[in-house]
Amino acid sequence: MSATIAITPSSRAFISDNMAGASPEIAQAVTDAAAGQVLPYGNDPFTESARRRLNEIFDRDVDVFPVSTGSAANGLSLAALTPPWGSVLSHPDSHINHDECGAPEFFTSGAKLVGVPGPDSKIAPEALQPVVRRRAGDVHSVQPSVVSISQATESGSVYTLEEIRRLSAISKDAGLRVHMDGARFANALDHLGATPAEMTWKAGIDVLSFGATKNGAMTADAIVSFDPALATELAFRAKRAGQLASKMRFHAAQIDAYLTDGLWLRNARQANAMATRLGDGLKAVPGAGLLATPQANILFCRLPQQVTEGLLAEGYAFYHDRWEPGIVRFVTAFSHSADDIDQLLDAVRRHIR
Repeated sequence: MSATIAITPSSRAFISDNMAGASPEIAQAVTDAAAGQVLPYGNDPFTESARRRLNEIFDRDVDVFPVSTGSAANGLSLAALTPPWGSVLSHPDSHINHDECGAPEFFTSGAKLVGVPGPDSKIAPEALQPVVRRRAGDVHSVQPSVVSISQATESGSVYTLEEIRRLSAISKDAGLRVHMDGARFANALDHLGATPAEMTWKAGIDVLSFGATKNGAMTADAIVSFDPALATELAFRAKRAGQLASKMRFHAAQIDAYLTDGLWLRNARQANAMATRLGDGLKAVPGAGLLATPQANILFCRLPQQVTEGLLAEGYAFYHDRWEPGIVRFVTAFSHSADDIDQLLDAVRRHIR
């Protein structure tokens, strides 16, 4: 059950990291970009700087297309990787399958989403193996074209580097491309302690939806392509989809500031640490059952009904009963503090008695 909320104190907002505001550094960068005159459509120094920083963090030249939403990044990426008669293989819990209102099908002009199961919202290699060649060459069937994985997943789990490499190897062996939905890319990176290159192109990823909005940006994500052959198509698709902003500098300034001095990693580290703190606290509360130890900044737990109702009455915002009765999801953000988490835990303890 979701709630419609006009204004919620940041200390009590746990529905999504989308509820958090923007990092001050990013807000300042947008203000700075508003001064003066620069060329439009990405031909500006802010966009060039953002591209340069992405080249640096991925240890190679990449093609970068700033966009306004993660759904646009996913839809356009998949459209460049599959024909209309193709299929996109993803976990049934994936964001592209559950939460994008058919955007992948729309942008691909009809490609079919096919669910591939696995525990913890991660595609299982043994489930993927037979699907990548299913009815290949049969004109009566959609053709397996691309595998899409979420990092971190919708349940807060994180693929290991070995798991990404294994899924990529299965995909590439069958001639499929691999896309990563990185809406919480930095959170996963922090959990693994890996480099961006290790978690993407070195592991077989062709195109990444690089998330920033959930982790401190305002209205900016990006498509990052590791295959130069896709650059022209992605550029035309972005324009056709209304994602080539005339004042691109405002998107790019956010990404540039996000990547400056490690801000993106500090934000992710804070969000993850707060989820860990919350999880550790809930483990010690009788009657509050943690479904899994959080690996990123998403936590699922089981709470008695009186606790859920008590928290809601106090103004806490979170998803509840959306998956099954008694199941609650808390999402921590870079803006949450240790005090915020401790106050939430105190409230849980009060209502559980």
